[in-house]
Amino acid sequence: MEKARISKLMSEKGMCSRREADAYIERGWVKVDGRVVGLGDKAYPNQTITLDKMAQARQTARVTIILNKPVGYVSGQAESGYRPAASLITPERQFDKGRQRFEAGHLRGLAPAGRLDIDSQGLLVLTQDGRIAKQLIGEDSEVEKEYLVRVEGRIIGNGLSLLNHGLTLDGQALRPAEVSWLNDDQLKFILHEGKKRQIRRMCELVGLKVVGLKRVRMGNVTLADLPVGQWRYLKGHERFL
Repeated sequence: MEKARISKLMSEKGMCSRREADAYIERGWVKVDGRVVGLGDKAYPNQTITLDKMAQARQTARVTIILNKPVGYVSGQAESGYRPAASLITPERQFDKGRQRFEAGHLRGLAPAGRLDIDSQGLLVLTQDGRIAKQLIGEDSEVEKEYLVRVEGRIIGNGLSLLNHGLTLDGQALRPAEVSWLNDDQLKFILHEGKKRQIRRMCELVGLKVVGLKRVRMGNVTLADLPVGQWRYLKGHERFL
């Protein structure tokens, strides 16, 4: 067993992001087996890492936002004349005004945890919390993503079977998915990964063209009745896993 940087171990354990870990370590808020550690220190994976109450309080104060992203907005930074989805996070567009008051500080460090294509609609998570970002993105994420997909064209004979398991993108086999017909022109996809434009490319491989795509669930958090272009705070009892 080899030692690793403590910030790396904290990220792998889902405690926070590596950047947050470095900030906590610099402030003396991180202990390994009861001993305060310094920036760049290493530890074994089986050692006990704990956060000071100050770091825990800072994590609790961080917000996570659920947005029903419209078509035409990019998930991250503005590009090619298109506006970023974060520009929709305004007091006027808040759906749950009576539950938690919007503060300008909630925009600081707010970043999308997972992409949603510019021509797709639906549930987009933006968060200040590195723990949630770690849950939702990355190759080892266990969070299911559910989509409603409207298609046109004629699917090849074993197309549905291939959509569930058997397709390859960019030279890599895709993880098994859960894909089923909802009606004559709409499919439900449940994915366990998130490659760029994955669903559109999967459909093309079996003879279908996507004409509408909406993400409705990430883990245990659903879009529910949130209107297009509006947002709400993640509720205290809600968990992605």
